[in-house]
Amino acid sequence: MEKVILIGGAPTVGKSYVARKIAEELKLPWISTDTIRLQMRKIVRKKDFPRLFDIEGATPDMAVEFLSKRSAKQIVKFQNDESVDVWKGVKALIETDYVWKSFIVEGVAILPKLIKNLSIPGKEVKILFLLEDDIERIREIVFTRGLWSDADKYPDSVKEKEIEWVVEFNKYILREAKKYGFPVVKIGDRKKHIDEIKRLIK
Repeated sequence: MEKVILIGGAPTVGKSYVARKIAEELKLPWISTDTIRLQMRKIVRKKDFPRLFDIEGATPDMAVEFLSKRSAKQIVKFQNDESVDVWKGVKALIETDYVWKSFIVEGVAILPKLIKNLSIPGKEVKILFLLEDDIERIREIVFTRGLWSDADKYPDSVKEKEIEWVVEFNKYILREAKKYGFPVVKIGDRKKHIDEIKRLIK
């Protein structure tokens, strides 16, 4: 049977790494919800998907102001509101793709509440969420790589806010995944969590 694997989780948790490793092993294509969001912006009408365009074209100053003036919980809500619109594009891909057949989708737009009743005729759907509770590891990634832009292009105070909202997002994912009964894989030793993920998607 054709299979669709969905991998959700907060920024910095390693969704792309996991998707790539699993894709290589299973010989499957994979795509990020970030890519789907960018493609949707090119083809959908703003009035139909307004949340997709809330921060499109934001300048560095605008992004700094946005992050500085909002709490971590407000940023998580903003992200999740956008994900509601992004998920419509992800769901359309899953339901109508006739090229890939089996594939992997990863990204922050895969949320437990959006996929709780997901059922695709003719496709086996495997769902899991990645969790990171090591704040120092999150800090290292944010300060080294950055989230919305390269780390050296915006102030450390904003990076601290990004760390706060990534931690809050991890808490949200854990709470919602438990609520809807989805498996959660805690990131740690890479080989161990990849092995656990392979077991979950068999």
